[in-house]
Amino acid sequence: QVRLVESGGGLVQAGGSLRLSCAASGSIYSMNDMAWYRQAPGDQRELVARITHGGSTDYADSVKGRFTISRDNAKNTVYLQMNSLKPEDTFVYYCNAEGWETTGRNFHSWGQGTQVTVSS
Repeated sequence: QVRLVESGGGLVQAGGSLRLSCAASGSIYSMNDMAWYRQAPGDQRELVARITHGGSTDYADSVKGRFTISRDNAKNTVYLQMNSLKPEDTFVYYCNAEGWETTGRNFHSWGQGTQVTVSS
């Protein structure tokens, strides 16, 4: 199985920055897309940013110009640099990854989530 572990969430004032990290471990043969989603209680999970193995990215309109997604393929790790944070960025952030295990099985895994709270 492939496990994703997030870190880097916390409490920050509006205008501040945070950097989230998500490390994947397990029987990974290849990693395709990695992404960050966010979710408020009672709401659907929404895509924040996605990055392909080759480094192509796309972002939700609400975070363009403020957030940057990146990855280290050698470490199977994805990052989310969040700048100019706003109170409306307060969510639980989830890491997501899709790829192939060494067994030949496709995996699509989620992290446990990390809380980001932005105070006004």
